[in-house]
Amino acid sequence: MTGFGRGSASSPDRKVTVEIKSLNSKQLDLFMRVPSCFRELEIEARSLIAPVLERGKVEMNVAVEHTSPTSSTALNIPVIEAYRAQVEEMAARLGIDTPADWYSTLLRLPDTLQTKVEEILPADRKAFLDATAAAAEALTEFRITEGAKLHAFFCEKIANIGGLLAEVEPFEKSRVEKIRQRLEEQLSSLRGIDYDKGRLEQELIFYIEKLDVSEEKLRLRSHLDYFLDTLGSVADGRPEAGQGKKLGFIAQEIGREINTLGSKSNSAEMQKIVVKMKDELEQIKEQVLNVL
Repeated sequence: MTGFGRGSASSPDRKVTVEIKSLNSKQLDLFMRVPSCFRELEIEARSLIAPVLERGKVEMNVAVEHTSPTSSTALNIPVIEAYRAQVEEMAARLGIDTPADWYSTLLRLPDTLQTKVEEILPADRKAFLDATAAAAEALTEFRITEGAKLHAFFCEKIANIGGLLAEVEPFEKSRVEKIRQRLEEQLSSLRGIDYDKGRLEQELIFYIEKLDVSEEKLRLRSHLDYFLDTLGSVADGRPEAGQGKKLGFIAQEIGREINTLGSKSNSAEMQKIVVKMKDELEQIKEQVLNVL
């Protein structure tokens, strides 16, 4: 969702420049800084931007440059004349000098400048909306470029987790034999106690089944594939609405399976691998927030 775009358009009297900046957000949060002469077009601009940007904390700034020689501000000469007459009358009555610099004195007084009410012509309206559309499109292109980078990043991290998952298998097999040996050694150290070896075998099988991680590995692999399948549909940088949230939900499911794998590992080597998986997943979770 992060991005920046700028667009410009001109009418015979004005040049309009629009800048749009977007940050991560769960919904569209649009804040607009628009000159007063274009305030009436805010709703149109919002309806133009919203379908394009979809989500994000969006800030839109509009700058207007007058290109015609006429100015929207003029001197209020009747008021200035009245001020000068009053100052001269005051100086005569009080016996003081008139100001040496009439310009600076008079122009500091209230209402000496008057601002004309600016009229928005159809050409100005078109320039404003064209600049807004151009800025939104530029921001979208920026997002697409960043999206391609994110796509490669996610593929790399998912592949890393898959590679770490494959490293679990050797330790998983040796772990069962180590558990069996440790229990038998502990029982053999108990002198004078007889036990049913058949029952011991049953309990050992039950204990090992509780530590079996075959289902977790299968589900984790399935979630990794599902993440890549969903990611494949956003490879062009123009995802369907809500795909970013979907990727976030899948990442949560991946995290659950990794946590269960760690709780069942009962092996220092496997736990080290699980920690590496969590590190890769955390990087995915941080960046998946930036996907629409």
